[in-house]
Amino acid sequence: MPMDRSRRAASLVRAILSLGDGGLRVAYVASVARALDTAALAQVLDEMCERAEKTETQSREALIAIVDALNAEGMEPVTQALRLHAASECLLALDRLIRQPIGSQRAGSGGRKREVVPADAKGRPLTLGERKSLARRPDRSTLQRLFADPHPAVMRGLLQNPLLTEDDVVRFAAQRPGRSDVLAEIARAVRWAHRPRVRMALVMNAATPAEMAVRIAVLLLRPELALVARSPAVPAAVRAVCIEHLERRLPVKRERSEGRDGQIH
Repeated sequence: MPMDRSRRAASLVRAILSLGDGGLRVAYVASVARALDTAALAQVLDEMCERAEKTETQSREALIAIVDALNAEGMEPVTQALRLHAASECLLALDRLIRQPIGSQRAGSGGRKREVVPADAKGRPLTLGERKSLARRPDRSTLQRLFADPHPAVMRGLLQNPLLTEDDVVRFAAQRPGRSDVLAEIARAVRWAHRPRVRMALVMNAATPAEMAVRIAVLLLRPELALVARSPAVPAAVRAVCIEHLERRLPVKRERSEGRDGQIH
């Protein structure tokens, strides 16, 4: 079993990295996750997580697609099955990836006050359909009007707009108080979620769904983990996972550097 588990993990890593596009990688991982039985998938992912915790470069890069796939909508049944199997088989590395902190909040308002819906020139509140359409327009001034929009579907459109910048996304992700449903959209955006600054803003925001923050935390570098672990603003369960990762990481001089695209170099 150990050798088979190792070979399967290496094969999955090669298959993921053979795909050049992040979206294709996520789609491939999701298809594999749905096709494999839970026990086989759990063993492979646990092996990948163990290798990534040892800062194996290829496993860490492949793990980005794993995190994105597990954060995607519709993957909760797969994640829950993996969670139960990891607990029963003591797959500790996998548990650190898919742990659901006790009392973690579901996507919702996150305690945020009701925002004002953008209006047209006559003061009429724009409908959701109008705002979603505006979010896709190649017009920076239009985007500015939607930056405080409270609806996650509008955020989904904004995240796909080619005029959106990393600074914009970091500002969204760092807003206090935040909306967990809007932050979840950022965490699912393959284009943005693993830019180092965006990643840190998500993990540091208490309104980010805790199970998503836990999965993103597995990708943090040692200095980032230490920063999260020291922050009293981060939920205790997320800090605890970061401390566990810190205990298993090599000294900082041994870790690889990351580019602005979030890939491991």
